[in-house]
Amino acid sequence: MRKHAGLGLCSPCWQRHPGRSFIRGEHLRDRLADPPSWLADFVAHVAARHCGFVTGLGRLLEDEHSTSPQALLERSRRPGRSMGSFARTLEDFFTLNGRALPTDQAERLAAGRRKRRIDAAPEPLRPAIAAFDASRMRAQERARRASTRPRSNHTLETALATLRDLALFLVDHRGKNDWALSDVHDVEAFLASLPRARKRRLTVLRQFFRFARSQHIVLIDPTRTLTAKEPNGFRGRTLTLDQQRELFRRWTTDERVHPHEALMGMLALLHGASSSEVRLLQVTDLDPVAHTVRLGKRPHPVPMDPASWTVLQRCLAHREVWPTANPHVMVTKGTKAGRSPASTAYQSHVLDDCGYPLRMIRSTRLVDLVNTMDPKLVAAAFGMGPQATLIYLADHVDREAELTSRTTARFTRPTR
Repeated sequence: MRKHAGLGLCSPCWQRHPGRSFIRGEHLRDRLADPPSWLADFVAHVAARHCGFVTGLGRLLEDEHSTSPQALLERSRRPGRSMGSFARTLEDFFTLNGRALPTDQAERLAAGRRKRRIDAAPEPLRPAIAAFDASRMRAQERARRASTRPRSNHTLETALATLRDLALFLVDHRGKNDWALSDVHDVEAFLASLPRARKRRLTVLRQFFRFARSQHIVLIDPTRTLTAKEPNGFRGRTLTLDQQRELFRRWTTDERVHPHEALMGMLALLHGASSSEVRLLQVTDLDPVAHTVRLGKRPHPVPMDPASWTVLQRCLAHREVWPTANPHVMVTKGTKAGRSPASTAYQSHVLDDCGYPLRMIRSTRLVDLVNTMDPKLVAAAFGMGPQATLIYLADHVDREAELTSRTTARFTRPTR
């Protein structure tokens, strides 16, 4: 093996040397005519994670373009759906130190997802969907400027997916290539294809056809007479007691299970945690002395039982394998170089191996708590609205309490 000239180390040992990044930073500072003042801080920022970032920064500083932090950040981005780990590291460093603004990577990815949904629609019906998307984007921008509540990218993308499905349904099953030819029977048949999504789909279709009528794309709104009458009670699926025991044993005794799956499953099964609460959970939210965790917007820390705390420690041990400064508990290969949480796409597949979705596991816990405790106390403990827990009581009637209330009303009824 060829040894390093300065330190006398072989190549593998030199690659693992803790001072390698600082040596490269010193060489880069000596080569630059006007080194930036933040160079030493950046070298210290990436020293424990990736030495190659110093080399990449050197290529950007030594070219003929601007060396301002914002310009360096823009040039470091890779084309495509991922901006690259080097660009994410630069973004984290510059934004934390107030030297540059965050990139528009999230907006670019959202625009790409919307474009793919629009392009999947049949060509004769595509322009109206594109015009509807443009109007919604203008409304989103106005809401941001007015500091109100703009529609999220997920809401906009879901609406475009619904319109894409309707356009494909009209062309493939109804033989109609024009929005003006659609009628109430077409919309009703489309809504009947997915009965459980009727209310959500009908809301999107009403918004679209109102826009189409204002733009003279259609003459009559086919959704004007349609209704979405649905029971307000809980209609989801829940786990049986045997299934809950099976999952508990899987996540507490099987070492082959991924730590992220065990953590998300245990927090949902025993503590009713949602996907966003687990995804945004940070190391600073943990109290190792009191064994409590702060989950989402819950007003009080959540006490951890021994099994959940053991699973959490196992997830932290898995996190320590990555040389990362990411503050979140769940760190993936794509987020170890930055500070952003795990993507929703990654989290949606964490529980695939266990065979049960997160919503089903969480609903089981909420149904049990609401029907055995006061729903107002459950709502206060989970940081939910006062009406959010009442849907789980739609099919539950306490006969003893009902008999007591009727008896009390009979004896306290005023006499004439």
